[in-house]
Amino acid sequence: MRASLLQVAVNEDESVEARRLRVAGMVRDQAGADLVVLPELWTTGAFAYEAFGSEAEPLEGPTYEAMAKAASDAGVWLHAGSIPERDPDGPLYNTSLVFSPSGDLAAAYRKIHRFGFDKGEAVLMGAGDELVTVRLPGTTLGVATCYDLRFPELFRGLVDAGAETFVVPAGWPERRRSHWTLLAQARAVENQSFVLACGTAGTHAGVPQAGHSIVVDPWGEILAQAGPDEQTLTVDFDPTTVTSTRDRFPALKDRVLGLEPPRR
Repeated sequence: MRASLLQVAVNEDESVEARRLRVAGMVRDQAGADLVVLPELWTTGAFAYEAFGSEAEPLEGPTYEAMAKAASDAGVWLHAGSIPERDPDGPLYNTSLVFSPSGDLAAAYRKIHRFGFDKGEAVLMGAGDELVTVRLPGTTLGVATCYDLRFPELFRGLVDAGAETFVVPAGWPERRRSHWTLLAQARAVENQSFVLACGTAGTHAGVPQAGHSIVVDPWGEILAQAGPDEQTLTVDFDPTTVTSTRDRFPALKDRVLGLEPPRR
């Protein structure tokens, strides 16, 4: 399977509309890949809190339409990162969109863990409450977003739902880049799964972004990692490695905590 992670730069001198058009072109350039992944909140910037309300879209808004068309034109599965979604009957959500190669919406995931410690996203966005997986030819994706990476129980739940490859779009700050790499490897090792973690480049509302998108295999080995600037990180990986790893080293079968208690 070939995956391309598009580490998009989010800079204040580019309008949301211009960036949307540019990124759609970047997706089209990935024709021939199986899966393309975009970062978190690439339309606005993950730390541009003041823009969440003004730039929020309905689920089937302009980003949805542009990314659905780009996925169809390129013939790829597209995790289109996330957008600030405006629910007409509720709050804003940090919502990820996954499209099939025909341009149909395969899944939408509302981020469960909101970052900010009672500020920013934590108070401006509502929290999702559903785990999301997507079946692709050859692997099942488990969908998580940025701050979710710090909560291993979410990933255990995704494994229980059949996930073999985690896709994690993010707007991760440069000052905590070491955590980004460490946590991506940890989630891969403990769940014996691939991790495809795609971050942003540039600066969001004065916060330099980490970049360094990363692909990790089920043994925790880094298959590929980007630098700090905008770039496309493309990697070929074998999804069957998940099954062979879990068979050769069946640690997941020894789980005790977090499982349903035996019935008497």
